[in-house]
Amino acid sequence: MNEFLKDFTVVVDLNIEWGDMDALQHVNNIAYFKYFQVARIAYFEKINSDSVFEETPIPLILASTQCKFIYPLTFPDIVSVGVRVNAMADQYFTMKYAVVSHRHQRLAAIGDAKVVMFDYVNNKKASIPNEIRKTIIDLEKSVDEIVDKD
Repeated sequence: MNEFLKDFTVVVDLNIEWGDMDALQHVNNIAYFKYFQVARIAYFEKINSDSVFEETPIPLILASTQCKFIYPLTFPDIVSVGVRVNAMADQYFTMKYAVVSHRHQRLAAIGDAKVVMFDYVNNKKASIPNEIRKTIIDLEKSVDEIVDKD
């Protein structure tokens, strides 16, 4: 499994719950987005984003996300979900995900997300704070900087 997750800076292990499955007896698509969310929050905890945002009312919000389903998951199983930031612009960064089945020892899904800084006070996108930017770059060691202001 390390082969599938070697490029991911944060990895979380999650039990597949019986309730994650649908009428077709495989994990429902919405569960994968929950797995991504758990991994994303673990990443934010690792970069200690809360301490930075206590000083500023500019939070991170999910602008978009997608998933490519590769192999069906079923109960019982444990999955490892890897997450990393692969690119940053002034106001957002993109994250990559991988979901690996312990039972089948194979990649079950991949995904990505665009996470935007948003200033709710002024109702507009905001720049990523320098402290967060530096922490992510230090953690990742290889983040592509994007120069656009989108």
